[in-house]
Amino acid sequence: MRKNLVNVDRQLLRWFIPGLGIKRWLVLMIAGMALIGLGIGYVQVQIYRQVEVPDFFYYLTLQFLDRWIRAILVGGAGLIAFLVGFTFFYRSIIRTAQGNDSRPILDKLWEQHIAVGKPKIVAIGGGHGLSVLLRGLKQYTTNITAIVTVADDGGSSGRLRRELGVLPPGDFRMCIAALADDESLVTQLFQYRFGGGNGLSGHSFGNLFIAAMAELTGSFERAVVESSKVMAIKGRIVPSTLQDVTLCAELRELTPPTSGVSADPARTAVRGESSIGKTGYPIERVWLEPHDPQAFPDAVRAILDADAVVIGPGSLFTSVMPNLLVTGITQAIKQSRARRIYVANVATERGETDKFTLSDHIKALEQHIGRGIIDTVIANNAVPAEFKPPSGVDMVLAEESLQGGTARVITANVSDSEQPWRHDPQKLARTIMALIPE
Repeated sequence: MRKNLVNVDRQLLRWFIPGLGIKRWLVLMIAGMALIGLGIGYVQVQIYRQVEVPDFFYYLTLQFLDRWIRAILVGGAGLIAFLVGFTFFYRSIIRTAQGNDSRPILDKLWEQHIAVGKPKIVAIGGGHGLSVLLRGLKQYTTNITAIVTVADDGGSSGRLRRELGVLPPGDFRMCIAALADDESLVTQLFQYRFGGGNGLSGHSFGNLFIAAMAELTGSFERAVVESSKVMAIKGRIVPSTLQDVTLCAELRELTPPTSGVSADPARTAVRGESSIGKTGYPIERVWLEPHDPQAFPDAVRAILDADAVVIGPGSLFTSVMPNLLVTGITQAIKQSRARRIYVANVATERGETDKFTLSDHIKALEQHIGRGIIDTVIANNAVPAEFKPPSGVDMVLAEESLQGGTARVITANVSDSEQPWRHDPQKLARTIMALIPE
């Protein structure tokens, strides 16, 4: 009981934190209550003077005590009544109004207040890499805009895309879950994947939810907004384009040598994000069909207004590059005054970036979007001595030769201690925040 009272007292005191924009209205409310009490007092005094009242009113109004003592007693009782009423008001009304978000309203008011002075960060990518980044960034700022690829055509997203004609919801679902409360039961439900059932096997609840919301609201972008509200996320998520695009790739393969003639490279085109990387042939370049899709306006505005634009981590050709192939997105990055950061993958990806060094990642990026766009590269510099990468995977570490390039290379320990071939959300976010001027 005592512990509960202490918690209530602490919650009440937090309402008086400077800058929330609450105290001024609370003072006005108390002043109004005082004026109402004064008005009632005038009426009572007038009645007391003109109307004969029973003798017990003498004791009821404490007239046997000095006026200063009466004022202290009555004022103290009024203050206690106000605090008790405010406490129960807070419990029964404000907490009820918070909806699916389990956090108290005061926490959200405070986050909204401090967000004014926090950096505006745009994260561009898709897949698991983007969700890892967002999971770390949300600890530092709520001014986050995630720009997500719509080129996914595999798994549950691909099935919904083909059967319902919606944009692929999978990457959006992962970003929503990453920016929500990780421990929330609603978040776990959003990520739940059906293991069986006629037609449900392989689908995640969040994908179905977003697809259903798109039907109800009439647009995919509105579905993402409403789904984000349900999950009470920190930040917002937007597509790079609303057009139905297909990712294509040109692969390089070696033709069998004939007698006395060396092998010549041949090129093969592959359509569909889910097909790229499965052939085993190196990827020469990727492009979108239809060419030059229109960028989503909110994504462009977010980039132009950002303090930092973070590209990656994630699958280089199938998660990161599809966003940058939208011309409007790349042009906005060029025009933005934000710090433009590329987060290099910690390890290569089988079938996509086999044997790639850090230089190879940057060259592929510049080949598609041009040189000079990225001003900072974050590369991992820590690999446990006893760690052996999975078969076919190489660690991507910083190279001294890049120090003289156009982009500044920042080396840091950003790998996960348990899975060194992946990024650690907190380490990565801490490194990025250190690069953004206040």
